[in-house]
Amino acid sequence: MNQVPQPRRKMMSTCAAIAWALAAGTFTGSTLAQDTYPAKPIVIVVPQAAGGANDTVARAFAQRLGPAIGQSVVVENRTGAGGNVGTAQVARAPTDGYTLLLTAQSAQTINPALYRNPGFDPVNDFAPIMTVATAPYLLVAHPGFQAKTLKELIDLARQRPGKIDYASAGNGTLNHLLGVMLNSSAGLHLVHIPYRGAAAAAADVVGGQVPITFGSFPGVMPFVKSGKLQVIGVATEKRTRLAPELPTLNESLPGFFANSWYGLFAPAGTPQPIIQKLLTESTRVLASPDLQERMAGQGAETSPSTPEELARLVREELIMWARIVKESGATVD
Repeated sequence: MNQVPQPRRKMMSTCAAIAWALAAGTFTGSTLAQDTYPAKPIVIVVPQAAGGANDTVARAFAQRLGPAIGQSVVVENRTGAGGNVGTAQVARAPTDGYTLLLTAQSAQTINPALYRNPGFDPVNDFAPIMTVATAPYLLVAHPGFQAKTLKELIDLARQRPGKIDYASAGNGTLNHLLGVMLNSSAGLHLVHIPYRGAAAAAADVVGGQVPITFGSFPGVMPFVKSGKLQVIGVATEKRTRLAPELPTLNESLPGFFANSWYGLFAPAGTPQPIIQKLLTESTRVLASPDLQERMAGQGAETSPSTPEELARLVREELIMWARIVKESGATVD
């Protein structure tokens, strides 16, 4: 009796299983796609410019996710309109798990309040996967500034309402809105001075033209280490592992914090098995000490979450930032 060769027997068995599933009504083409996912390279869209904090986080993450998930993971920068262009493109992408979004919090939860029509719905157009990392913002001052702590700044600002300026990266940026939050939370009247970018804002604080600014950890820590800026406090709920010696603003002004985060999303309608596989492998990757060390070197902390936690974070921050943007009066058309 002739034996069927092993490879052919395996193929026949697979075909028979598919035929049985089709007959039973339990198999679809999408089921096969999910079972073999990923079968080709995955693209992670970063809607911010190359070289920025989000781009750096995305590339470090993608470089390790590829080997873990068994396919190359490519980062593509699709910039424009403060992150809206790339975000909207992913919202309209196929729901097959091959086009993902890794975006900064500002594009996902601040832009919908800033722009009349950002081109996407941050809740209904996306399937949250996880937060990948957080990056603390610091309130820093020129070394010659009279106030060295948040309490001293609040006391000074109350004595001199409308006389203390703060620099930002521009109207509607996180640096700007953190100042609006501080004014509202402490009953102050700090005056906003917008610049064209965070680097220009920090440079003028270093130069003494403006006394204070909120800046990202990687953006201002080199100046802090060189003694050109002093830290008044960190704008996170708890002390950052990146510099645990630095006090939080929340310690002196309870309730004042705004964690800057980077989240991974798929287009809404992406099958749950694909979301789950991405979540499982991403969580494993972010547990790597090597990746944690690399992100720390860029001023970020790995911060994996569940899809439900990220979804809740987006909903809560949409409400919070809409209120703060309204207080600020900032709009972008």
